[in-house]
Amino acid sequence: MNDTVLIIIDIQNMYFEEGSYKLFNAEEASLKAAQILQHFRSKNLPVIHVKHLFKDDKITQQELMQKCEIHKNVMPVEGEIVIEKNYPSSFLNTDLKSHLDDLRAERLVVAGMMSHMCIDTTVRAAQNYGYDVTVLEDACTTKNLITKDGVVHAGVVHNVFMASLKGMFAQVMTVDEYIGGGN
Repeated sequence: MNDTVLIIIDIQNMYFEEGSYKLFNAEEASLKAAQILQHFRSKNLPVIHVKHLFKDDKITQQELMQKCEIHKNVMPVEGEIVIEKNYPSSFLNTDLKSHLDDLRAERLVVAGMMSHMCIDTTVRAAQNYGYDVTVLEDACTTKNLITKDGVVHAGVVHNVFMASLKGMFAQVMTVDEYIGGGN
């Protein structure tokens, strides 16, 4: 029995061209996530999708629901778990941990959005539970951040967060490295 679970975090319409919060290279990251998703499906390995429930009073409830939907590139199929969350951590006030317990998970493979927020927070929380985590850096992305000194480009933000997770909190590699490593 395999103890590895793929967790795809917040790859939702909100973050794409049609979304209200467009991220840097969202399409490219989602296609890499689709590649690892297909890899897990081909091996009949468990997949969990995490979906953030956004709030936005500037648009209709129907528009908001559409923007919160998981993006077509990584749409869940029957049998895959979908978890809804309200906080950056996929563990906080959700049943993620109980699903991982049911699956007897020991290793988590993580892809998704945003590197500096929900990916970082979830990966760090996973350490509290003793999981061996791999973050697929090219299947994640983020956005530009504003500081007192100006704009920090999304590519820099992403690289800094991948570097800060690498080693202590997770293995960080590309989708091709993960698949090529016989996983």
